[in-house]
Amino acid sequence: MLDAAIVVAVLGLLIWLAYRGISVLVLAPVLALLAAGLSGQPVLATLTQIFMQAAGNFIVLLFPLFLLGAVFGKMMEASGSATSIARATTGWLGRERAILSIVLACAILTYGGVSLFVVAFAVFPVAAALFREAGVSRRLIPATIGLGAFTFTMTALPGTPAIQNLIPMPFFGTTPFAAPGIGLIAGAVMLGVGQAWLSWRERSLRRAGEGYEAPAAALPEGGSTLRREIRERAQGEGFDTLELSPLDRSEAHGMAQSDLPGFGIAALPIVLVVALNLVMLNLVLPALDTAYLAEPPFGPTTLSSVQGMWAIIAALSLSILATWALNRRRLAAPGKTLSEGANASVLPIFNTAALVGFGAVIAGLPAFEVIRNAMLGMAPGNPLISLAISVSVLAGITGSASGGMGIALQTMGETYLASGAAAGISPELLHRVTTIATGGLDALPHNGAVISLLTICGLTHREAYGDIFVVAVLGPILSLVVAIALGTMLGSF
Repeated sequence: MLDAAIVVAVLGLLIWLAYRGISVLVLAPVLALLAAGLSGQPVLATLTQIFMQAAGNFIVLLFPLFLLGAVFGKMMEASGSATSIARATTGWLGRERAILSIVLACAILTYGGVSLFVVAFAVFPVAAALFREAGVSRRLIPATIGLGAFTFTMTALPGTPAIQNLIPMPFFGTTPFAAPGIGLIAGAVMLGVGQAWLSWRERSLRRAGEGYEAPAAALPEGGSTLRREIRERAQGEGFDTLELSPLDRSEAHGMAQSDLPGFGIAALPIVLVVALNLVMLNLVLPALDTAYLAEPPFGPTTLSSVQGMWAIIAALSLSILATWALNRRRLAAPGKTLSEGANASVLPIFNTAALVGFGAVIAGLPAFEVIRNAMLGMAPGNPLISLAISVSVLAGITGSASGGMGIALQTMGETYLASGAAAGISPELLHRVTTIATGGLDALPHNGAVISLLTICGLTHREAYGDIFVVAVLGPILSLVVAIALGTMLGSF
């Protein structure tokens, strides 16, 4: 009982301190060692032999994907491609469909592998101008961006290069296109629920007399003060998040509107990521002689175990080169852009690796065996339910989709793969349910992406989080239930 209380207390501390803004790079090792010490485990051995080993293995396994994804996103941002796609999408649909146009703009960018943080910074000025012109309440902007960037393109759509769709590959021997039919249906549920909610909220706020700016009486106590503080903090980082128009913002980055690439040029690298991934998986890699993979220096392993990783590495690498070739005139300092993208990959992978190390330490404590058995015993006849709950809960606790997934797969991935095989469940279905399960509870208030999005938009949790909760928590959870039901009845498709 005491050991279980220690685990619960440490997890509670992780949530609370992360919400207070303390980096998980500090929290994860400190709290992991605290839990080990209180449980009677040797602290230094826990640090060097468990925490560091698990964190290091995660980095070794997935560093190329984090690196290439961040570089690609930075190239899309620096070339003006992200802004061009956002403007073109909103221009086609017009202000009458302001919410849908922003959702689709975010979806296009994130499905192409652009970081959700880059998307938020690129799309917010466009959304602010469009919502102001259409008279849509600005408090809906965070949920609108969140629906397009944090949900279906991150976890459900087959082929997305989002890291949440790539982490399961080495554990299950799958590809980014695992269980495509279930992914598409789950994605449609997320989009449908989120869009229906935001449309209803738009109408409700209009009937209440709230336009782009909420009436003074509708603002929560202290809201204006906190908004001013957020503006000042954002300006200190170089972003005037509340005042810049789309044109001002692009010019602030050294690019006038006339210098932006056309939509075709801007979107081509995104198309290439998906298309090249498919070509590598189905044509190029199967045609190679990979008998050398059976030799000791390379594992030994098989092509099926690594082809998903190889395909996305090749697709992202070639798409980065294509982005540079298409935008050579716009990328005045490609070396600097490359370095900035590489630097931007470091913090996300180390944050996630630290959480994986934390999970490995917790998994080694006596109390975890009880927790693990309880999770595995939730639905002994259907591992999909246990897998979904485990990943969802861990993502919620850590406030990180990739972190929660990393902990679950690192500690129980082999068990779920074996139990899935025994129950006739394919690795592809396990992959898709795992990715969908990372969405939902990961978007609780302490999530770093949620906090950053609200800061970019200059709004507080009290003003805007309720709508984020519906589109980024409830919608994905409903889609997860649908995915599990379909997978149970029909298998992977």
